[in-house]
Amino acid sequence: MLLVEDNAVNQTLAIRLLERRGYVVTVAGDGREALSALEKDNFDVVLMDIQMPEMDGFEATAAIRDKEKHTGQHLPIIAMTANALKGDQERCLEAGLDGYIAKPIRTKELFAAIEAILEHSENAQDFEAEPKLQ
Repeated sequence: MLLVEDNAVNQTLAIRLLERRGYVVTVAGDGREALSALEKDNFDVVLMDIQMPEMDGFEATAAIRDKEKHTGQHLPIIAMTANALKGDQERCLEAGLDGYIAKPIRTKELFAAIEAILEHSENAQDFEAEPKLQ
């Protein structure tokens, strides 16, 4: 799992929660670091902070989605944001993110979002693996 978060306190909290649940976590401090990490490794899910310096979560997601147009793959990305205003979730989903959780992180919501994304991903892979009827 790739955690993209610029705040050290939020990084520490998220890492502890995720590792307790058995996830292996790689941390990137901003969108540019996230793109670099994605060049080096494969991840099942990205937890993407939206407001970061250098390259924010929207810009990083756009770059990832642009690359996917050429690869045909889809990396699940969950937005994490302190912007919990009405319409923020819709804005994130319209920008190509697959899920949304508000900060401060609530353990139950975090794992519900991750599990829903992973389940959807696995079902999509199973569907694609099935032979097509002619």
